Amino acid sequence: MDRYARFKDDTGRVFYAAVEGKNALPLTGEPWLGGKRIGTVVPVAGLQPLAPAEPAKIVCVGLNYLDHIAEFNNEAPSEPVIFLKPPTSVIGPGADIIYPEGVGRLDFEAELAVIVGGKARMVGEAQAQDYVFGYTCANDVTARDLQRKDGQWTRAKSFDTFCPLGPYIVSGLDPGRLRIEARLNGQTRQCSSTGRMLFNPFHLLSFVSRIMTLLPGDVILTGTPSGVGPMQPGDKIEVEIENIGNLMNMVAR
Repeated sequence: MDRYARFKDDTGRVFYAAVEGKNALPLTGEPWLGGKRIGTVVPVAGLQPLAPAEPAKIVCVGLNYLDHIAEFNNEAPSEPVIFLKPPTSVIGPGADIIYPEGVGRLDFEAELAVIVGGKARMVGEAQAQDYVFGYTCANDVTARDLQRKDGQWTRAKSFDTFCPLGPYIVSGLDPGRLRIEARLNGQTRQCSSTGRMLFNPFHLLSFVSRIMTLLPGDVILTGTPSGVGPMQPGDKIEVEIENIGNLMNMVAR
């Protein structure tokens, strides 16, 4: 398994890097576009972590864990239920999730995110793995009261800061049975396995590619297990996925 991240150094330079232990090895560009190592080594401790991808689009999947479906008294869908988040919703590890004015309930949703590695159009499920660069942690932040009020999900899911991603993209990872957790102020609120998905990541990539062309660096959020709940300003929310890492953000006004 290889780890990749995106950083800013103390000069303001932003760069992608391979991560080995406590060191970052800067790359010439996005790793899914063939970015190469340039020979220098930089301690990770001196760098600001950023979202590890800058997607052109974020395709999200709702109702993809049976326990979450039961939690909201919904019926299991016969095919994936998808929606979009805008790229402007993306933030990185340690950045603040902003609680918008006028929102009555702001929820966390721990999710496995797929990073698309190549242009994908009309891809069969058997070939979908070839179009996956890697995986990272995501938080599908949701204004739950607006979701219920609107009857559809665009406004509730699309505010700036509503898509934390990170800390690393891990390639060469089997996404089939990874532990996924959300912790609010240190207390476990979600704990499940990606093996409980209704539609696995390869099925999802194939399905989405038959609707829209996926581009390198695009992100697919694969749904959340049961246990979603509200956050308040001052709260710390963490999403941790086995073999990927821990994504931490604070909630602020």
